[in-house]
Amino acid sequence: MPAERPPRSAYVAWDRATLRWADIDVYGHMNNARYFELIDTVVNDQLAREVGTDIRALPAIGVVAEVSCRYFAEVTYPGELELGIYVERLGTSSIVYRVGIFQGDPEGDGATAAAEGRFVHVYVDNTDPARPTTPLPAEVRAAVEPLVRQ
Repeated sequence: MPAERPPRSAYVAWDRATLRWADIDVYGHMNNARYFELIDTVVNDQLAREVGTDIRALPAIGVVAEVSCRYFAEVTYPGELELGIYVERLGTSSIVYRVGIFQGDPEGDGATAAAEGRFVHVYVDNTDPARPTTPLPAEVRAAVEPLVRQ
């Protein structure tokens, strides 16, 4: 049974991206690697914007522990993409994000996600070369709490 396509209403915050010619593969689809670039970028852009500082300089940083993507419909060139995001799980030292990738009329063919990514950040001590797992910094927790879907 195919997975259900998430609706726009599932997402809490939004960003945009322009589809580039270079994003399309030989089959006319958006290349798989580009989906993962978009997922990574929207999560880190949202985080940096809300924290208000260089997230790479925090005493604890989020490293990617897992990323996946489910594909529901083709994304085509040329076009604009809308990227929805929400936090599925906010833990002590990890965050699980969902990112929906939408293209098209929000009232029509773009009402449901063309793809959805799952992105897991695990926080590690940025001051220790061994990078042990550590609790989320307070400013990160405060930045992502509004993204938790109720």
